[in-house]
Amino acid sequence: MTTALITGATSGIGRSMALEFAKRGYRLILVARNQQALCTLAKRLNTKVKGLALDLSKPENCFLLHKKTKGINIDILVNNAGFGAFGEFYKSDLNNELNLIDLNIKAVQILTKLYLRDFRQKNRGYILNTASLAGFCVGPLMATYYASKAYVLRLTQSIKQELEHENSNVHICALCPGPVDTGFNKRAGVSFSMKPLTSDYVSKYAIRKMFQKKTVIVPGIVGKFSAVASKLLPSCITGKVCYEIQKNKSK
Repeated sequence: MTTALITGATSGIGRSMALEFAKRGYRLILVARNQQALCTLAKRLNTKVKGLALDLSKPENCFLLHKKTKGINIDILVNNAGFGAFGEFYKSDLNNELNLIDLNIKAVQILTKLYLRDFRQKNRGYILNTASLAGFCVGPLMATYYASKAYVLRLTQSIKQELEHENSNVHICALCPGPVDTGFNKRAGVSFSMKPLTSDYVSKYAIRKMFQKKTVIVPGIVGKFSAVASKLLPSCITGKVCYEIQKNKSK
């Protein structure tokens, strides 16, 4: 039975991915901080589920997760856990930003490396890292979050080149959605300035494109347009546009 490991699995894109993989008959390892939420989700899934309540913003728990799953033949890793933070950089809470870096960057770094080593040994497997459209441009008023997603995007693209160079059958990709209707905006303290995509649509699209071995996955017409525009326009212009959009998001 194919096994998928999903972090940040109890809400938003992670939850939708769990539902989609379950429909495909995959065995699931679901990771989130809330044990009760994991149990509630597991009851909805008509497949074998192992739930692990771990706070992955603590690096030691990333290593613990790998240790706990060492004897399981994992085929797919979805690094989805993460959150955003809003505010002018000099005003925003440093501890919250460090926690964001620990989860959005460090956890992705550790888990990608550990499971990639396992996948390379058997020469197969998929890694899907949840980045964001934010990774394509500068992000005033959400500077740390945008920087974290740029890290995830470039890390993924760089690893992809390494794998292609050695003709590996391991595939890695970055999901880069724009606004998605999840709990993200509530935790970040913002409201959407445009109609968001649903997490179900994004997860189904991402899984399909992952299996098609797409490296950068951008769901939605608006998202694709924004990604292209960010490449064509200088950062001084995209930064100003982003500032105006972000300013209007503040609750």
